[in-house]
Amino acid sequence: MKFPIYLDYQATTPVDPRVLEAMLPFFSEQFGNPASRTHVFGWRAAEAVDVARAQVAALLGARSPEEIAFTSGATESDNLALKGVARACRDKGGHVVTVATEHRAVLDGCKRLEEDGLRVTYLPVDKHGMVSPDAVRAAITGGTVLVSVMAANNEVGTLAPLAEIGRITRERGVLLHTDAAQAVGKIQIDVEALGVDLLSLSAHKLCGPKGVGALYVRRGVRLSPQMDGGGHEFGLRSGTLNVPGVVGLGKACDICRLEMAEETARVRTWRDRLHAEIAGALDNVSLNGHPAERLAGNLNLSFAGATADAVMATMKEVAVSSASACTTAAVEPSHVLRAMGVKRLLSHCSIRFGLGRFTTKEEVDYAARRVIEVVRAVRAMPPMEQLAIVAARDRC
Repeated sequence: MKFPIYLDYQATTPVDPRVLEAMLPFFSEQFGNPASRTHVFGWRAAEAVDVARAQVAALLGARSPEEIAFTSGATESDNLALKGVARACRDKGGHVVTVATEHRAVLDGCKRLEEDGLRVTYLPVDKHGMVSPDAVRAAITGGTVLVSVMAANNEVGTLAPLAEIGRITRERGVLLHTDAAQAVGKIQIDVEALGVDLLSLSAHKLCGPKGVGALYVRRGVRLSPQMDGGGHEFGLRSGTLNVPGVVGLGKACDICRLEMAEETARVRTWRDRLHAEIAGALDNVSLNGHPAERLAGNLNLSFAGATADAVMATMKEVAVSSASACTTAAVEPSHVLRAMGVKRLLSHCSIRFGLGRFTTKEEVDYAARRVIEVVRAVRAMPPMEQLAIVAARDRC
């Protein structure tokens, strides 16, 4: 067992060695620009991109590889979907529906749309972080052009009822976008069965490289491009493609397509083991997120009386995540937990454990022992001492 132990797979994932092996030739030997149509270097690069496009499409159940546009990641894909639809369909209405627990890439994108004069409805969630399909139905008006609901929440792992929402949007003639960065490669995604029109994903969430992602765009959906300069990616996203990254994304998707079922079962076993060991030894531990409809590798727990920052500052050899987001003025509670009704003080005591492909039983057992030990120690400290630990860490 090597230290530190990585349990933050929702933040990013290590690149699978098989992905790296597929990428390496395209840094040096096969370095062509896929837009170069007059020689073999460009042809080979274009062929590699075509293979990757087909691999991504296969994982998503897309009808055609041409429905996949490569981007720099899910944040760009989210922005292209939101702003692209809003601007292309503005004559049909200026209303977008989304959910209060979305990733900031969607929420901040929606704020920008509001600044541009569009109207956005932010739907609430229940105590498990689940949005109601009936609430989606009620929010849609004659001027609604897009509904955006993330497939799996990045903080608490709750899975959205996308199939039900997709049936509603189809009935009402409204486009459906999903930020599926956390879901792709972890759960079965079939854009046709789900009725999804646009889907965002990132390679680095499924053991691929950082800085590359894709947007699935159902054939016939009109988008206004956000970047101009050459008409690459079917006119949706100008700019020379990151060929090594695109190849890596394609390979990562292919591995997930072949191995996802076995991997998901293994990761869920380790997650449940971690949860059982911690909850069996500590009192006042609460689970955040849906107890069943949740990502296999996600475990978000609140430890009453022990601030997350103090726990993490003491437990340096285990990499986990706090739900709190630091700003220049204060440490703000997670907008996801607050939307779920978690009290402000408890939200500051919440830790996200992210398990994934390379997590081992030994790592899980060690992490459980350390969490139990550290939470007990932190709970025994007065609040000011907990703050002092965090301050000392931040000065390092």
